[in-house]
Amino acid sequence: MTSPLPDYRARSASRLAAVQALYQREMGGDPVPKLLMEFHSHRLGQEIEGAEYLAADQAFFDDVVAGVAARQDELDGLISGALAEGWALDRLDRPMRALLRAAVYELVARADVSAATVINEYVDVSHAFHDEKQARFANGLLDSVARQVRA
Repeated sequence: MTSPLPDYRARSASRLAAVQALYQREMGGDPVPKLLMEFHSHRLGQEIEGAEYLAADQAFFDDVVAGVAARQDELDGLISGALAEGWALDRLDRPMRALLRAAVYELVARADVSAATVINEYVDVSHAFHDEKQARFANGLLDSVARQVRA
């Protein structure tokens, strides 16, 4: 018997929520358990200010958020290594840092998800926070990291 395929819409919702949670963590320093509980109770699959959030794959969301928190130094090193000379991670805005950390975590730790899927999904997420130029930046950086860690 094979296991069921993941619900891709739920994973997409999880990725967007993970970027939001990681941004919130960087802004306020909330501990991961508190963030997870808040998102489970009040955001994932809920309606907020008239906007209905899609149901998310909660286990996938938890893995990305907790995984980024546990491996942030490693992830930041990979991101910094892919930046153009003269650029530093702290020069990027917080939403972009959150997005890149989540995506690079998946590239490093989630071999069950293809690199192309990770890149495409996070480029889509980037459109919620950034313009097309920034989305292309994320695409290029993630492609570079993927070639390094998935070789």
